[in-house]
Amino acid sequence: MYLMYVDESGDCGKLNSPTRFFILSAIVVHELRWRSTLEDLVDFRRKLRDEKGLKLRDEIHSSEMINRPGELLRIKRNDRLDILKKCIDWLNARNDLSLFSVVIDKDRCSKDVFELAWTTLIQRFENTLNYNNFKGPRNPDDKGIILSDNTEGLKLRALLRKMRHYNTIPNRADLYGDGFRNLVLRSVVEDPVFRDSKYSFLHQMCDVVAYFCRQKYEPNAYVKKKGGHKFYDRLSYVACQSVTKRNNLGIVEA
Repeated sequence: MYLMYVDESGDCGKLNSPTRFFILSAIVVHELRWRSTLEDLVDFRRKLRDEKGLKLRDEIHSSEMINRPGELLRIKRNDRLDILKKCIDWLNARNDLSLFSVVIDKDRCSKDVFELAWTTLIQRFENTLNYNNFKGPRNPDDKGIILSDNTEGLKLRALLRKMRHYNTIPNRADLYGDGFRNLVLRSVVEDPVFRDSKYSFLHQMCDVVAYFCRQKYEPNAYVKKKGGHKFYDRLSYVACQSVTKRNNLGIVEA
């Protein structure tokens, strides 16, 4: 079983939205590697505590850490950005994780942003499971489950249930001609499991990935000045390159 942790950056709105891009980022880990990954992540958080003063109970929420740190104001801004950079580098050093992102340019999107982003993410998860392209044991019949925050939880649950019965995919004209195929989900099981990122270190790492994915497309002044708009590029080793042929960073532009 593969566990897919998902977090977002930006918002789904098109009217009066402060963001042009909506991002979903996923970190995928096999159940047999979950415990060792978590133990290593706890050790990493302890190191951040000792070196930077970030307590284990402090939630890593990238946007707030940079611009609205609250209690984390006790840590210098440069150090807060360095914490996020260290998170990126910790992820990229892993041999047991895969990650990828879906990017929606809302200025060019005529569909429901939420539905397009999640449909694309779920379909890539399904396809990659079917082709055994995630890092891990790669058992031939492995399935996958989604762990997400509870933003639009009812909408996500309904979408996933629909895709188990009706999931139209445009044909490749060179192989199948015009039209669509109904490729229902087979490998993504159960309803999404909703988590509060405050209590999930892996979700907090996913937040970092999603934040710096969006910074590639619309960086804020401070992050760009410090070179943070290039942090996502440091994930080339752990990025799941099979989800798209357009880049080697596992970024699907839908």
